[in-house]
Amino acid sequence: MLQTTYIKENRAELIERLTVRGIDATEMVDQIIELDDKRKSTQADLDSILAESNLIAKEIGALYKQGKADEANAAKAKAGESKEAASGYQEAMASVQESLNQLLYQLPNVPHLSVPNGNSDADNELVSVHGTKPSFAFAPVPHWDLVKTHNLVDFELGVKITGAGFPVYLGKGARLQRSLINFFLDEARDAGYTEIIPPFVVNEASGFGTGQLPDKEGQMYHMAEDNLYMIPTAEVPLTNIFRDVILKEEELPKKLTAYSPCFRREAGSYGKDVKGLNRLHQFDKVEVVQVVAPEKSYEALDSMVAHVTGLLDKLGLHYRVLRLCGGDLGFTSALTYDMEVWSGGQGRWLEVSSVSNFETFQANRLKLRYRKGTDKPQLAHTLNGSALALPRIMAALIENNQTETGINIPEVLHQYTGFKSIEFDA
Repeated sequence: MLQTTYIKENRAELIERLTVRGIDATEMVDQIIELDDKRKSTQADLDSILAESNLIAKEIGALYKQGKADEANAAKAKAGESKEAASGYQEAMASVQESLNQLLYQLPNVPHLSVPNGNSDADNELVSVHGTKPSFAFAPVPHWDLVKTHNLVDFELGVKITGAGFPVYLGKGARLQRSLINFFLDEARDAGYTEIIPPFVVNEASGFGTGQLPDKEGQMYHMAEDNLYMIPTAEVPLTNIFRDVILKEEELPKKLTAYSPCFRREAGSYGKDVKGLNRLHQFDKVEVVQVVAPEKSYEALDSMVAHVTGLLDKLGLHYRVLRLCGGDLGFTSALTYDMEVWSGGQGRWLEVSSVSNFETFQANRLKLRYRKGTDKPQLAHTLNGSALALPRIMAALIENNQTETGINIPEVLHQYTGFKSIEFDA
């Protein structure tokens, strides 16, 4: 959530930057400024009434002591009127604040100056391409056929137990999945991230703090009786560790990692994008989160991108890095890089990671601040990234490393899997 002081001091620049998202925010921004002015004037009137009430209260006691009962009773009547007026101002204040908040919740983050113009993922900027595209002496098979034929993942069994989008991993498929999780966590630990096992269910305040609410409530699984949400990513519980916290400057950066299952309704998804492991309602992911001082956040973003691409290098995958355009940028993000891997069996790119800098947008919602020495606390910057999401990594590894007799496992995973390949039955 943007700060009202920033909005007022940077009105023209803010409106111009939001056009990169394809948004004309002029009317909304002006309404926010108008409501904030009204909030301040209402607060001033309320403060004046409360100050007057305090003076009257002091006068009443003095008048009684002086034996001036009639004047004291008149002052008490006036105090009652002031109290009633203060109550009216408090109600007006709450109403104005609620209207202001509703508008602030709808205003997305300001895109970084490097965010390109564009309306969709077709307009994302190609930053770099790495590795070699796999080649085959035979017609490669998509992963959904490979895993079915060789009992690695059972999609039909998942439908039986739960529904579409909830696969069951079997045998070496399950071991490969677990091996990737352990590999990603160990790499994050070696990069200085502290491992956390967070709750996989969060309350409404946590969803609000990181921006999933009220923006994405339709994509989250909600337990109405308890008003709790299944997490769409470990970013939510990890970042909310610091909600309503004031950190010391010397405590920064905070670097956390966690494995978690993730739950997303993925409403509106269809076609090839949802086939096999491409898009699931439940999937596994290792997340990395950082809380940093503002002047260090883009350095931190670069380091997180390097961490993710380092994982892809070690897995031997062909991948590319994209800078998201304004039209494809997430609501809370100021700048996002996507990493996509080449899918040899499908012949297309698959997104496996997004790494984002939210600047103060989440911190303002979270009231996440840090203090330099004895200075007044200021908002920190938050960042997060997938390191990595498992389903499409599994899909790419299975497809790209297939042979006519089996699936080769990247060497870096051998110590985790306990096997070097998955041999096909004759």
